[in-house]
Amino acid sequence: MRSKSLFLFTALLVAAMFASTAFAQKSSDAVAEVTRLVHESSKATLANDSAFVKQYYADDYTAGSSWGNWDTKASTLQDMSDTKANKPSKDEISDLKVRAYGNTAIATYNDSYDQLYHGKRRARTVMCTDTWNKDGDTWKVVANHCSQVAK
Repeated sequence: MRSKSLFLFTALLVAAMFASTAFAQKSSDAVAEVTRLVHESSKATLANDSAFVKQYYADDYTAGSSWGNWDTKASTLQDMSDTKANKPSKDEISDLKVRAYGNTAIATYNDSYDQLYHGKRRARTVMCTDTWNKDGDTWKVVANHCSQVAK
């Protein structure tokens, strides 16, 4: 009986180690993918690339800006379509950290930007938090919030 218990314990321990390794690999993959997407989002902003928004923003995306506005996927796309009143000239991500929790990932970072927004120049550095969710095989940002960095 003792050898059966020892065998069962060893088998469970090995299974737990494999499961832990598999989870760590999935978590590492998620961190790498969301890190890449945050940087791609910055490039898409500079290029005024609405294809990125269409593909990687959840349909019910919500963003709270440092200017006190609530934005949605639809309002973001609308702003991108008015290239005379909305034109980015700088968007730089720094201090990016991503943590993954299964099909959810949280990205925190600083974003220094300079842009024309609704005809007014806006430039500042903000600290942001993005919430990403894996929808099938694709990561999508579902929420974003940014606050101005204190000087």
